[in-house]
Amino acid sequence: MKNIRNISLEEFYKEAAAFTGKDIITLLPPGINKEIGHFNVFDIYETLKEVKRKQAMPYNRRAYYKISLIRGRNKAEYADKVIDVKRNALLFATPKVPYHWVPQDENQSGSFCVFTDEFLIKNKSGIVLDELPIFKPGGYPVFEITDEEAEEIGLIFRKMKKEIASDYEFKYDLLRNYVLEVIHYGQKLQPATALHADQNASARIISLFIELLERQFPVESPNQKLRLRSAKEYAERLSIHVNHLNKVLKENTGRTTTEIISSRMLQEAKILLKQTDWNVSEIAYSLGFEEVAHFSNFFKKQTAVTPLSFRS
Repeated sequence: MKNIRNISLEEFYKEAAAFTGKDIITLLPPGINKEIGHFNVFDIYETLKEVKRKQAMPYNRRAYYKISLIRGRNKAEYADKVIDVKRNALLFATPKVPYHWVPQDENQSGSFCVFTDEFLIKNKSGIVLDELPIFKPGGYPVFEITDEEAEEIGLIFRKMKKEIASDYEFKYDLLRNYVLEVIHYGQKLQPATALHADQNASARIISLFIELLERQFPVESPNQKLRLRSAKEYAERLSIHVNHLNKVLKENTGRTTTEIISSRMLQEAKILLKQTDWNVSEIAYSLGFEEVAHFSNFFKKQTAVTPLSFRS
């Protein structure tokens, strides 16, 4: 097992240059600058043609957003989930959650685009990426799609490829629209209940709680330690009574504050056990357990197996 790497845009372009045999300068989008944010679009076949196609993508967190249309038989490992894709998939990746893509045959094609949140902020729509349903914690970011749906999304990516190579003065405004079109396409694939946003006081409390919870993650170093672990600590940070926080969460999610916190900690524990070489003591410490035994008891209570058994 290896440590989860955090891939910057600079590292992404170095790897892309190594894969394609091209200079980094030729891979960078023309006419873009730091004020615009960053955006680029690639063809999967071109990116992989210099390497063996049946090579697994490293399991990494990335410092940018990525939307991929992948055509071919694959296996996606996203956070602690494993998803088998038989034909076509649409994947939405965020900087917060690591993922791992394993081609299951050599017949791979499709496209992907990478972008920063600053890129979409420039459209002045007030969009915050992490507040969109497709990128929210606990969302379902991998969709198996039909050939017809893959053709529709492929057309949008072809428009991106054509536009980024053009000298149109406002091409990046148009590219933002294409990115949003793909995002909305993915959100329409989600259950309608996941997209309903009730902007009342309870919804605001839930939103702030989830945002505060997700700020504790990902755990990127054995020396990092969760700052907030209990329902009382979260309630104090939100300036509300713990009983009120519990009531709001229970009524709207069916789970208590402690259950939600424990579920998120368990998800991170699974990621760290499977995708790092940290020992159990280091993982226990990073998740706020003072004793390894307490972590082992917590993990076994949630999963019915010990951390070491789960790792093996």
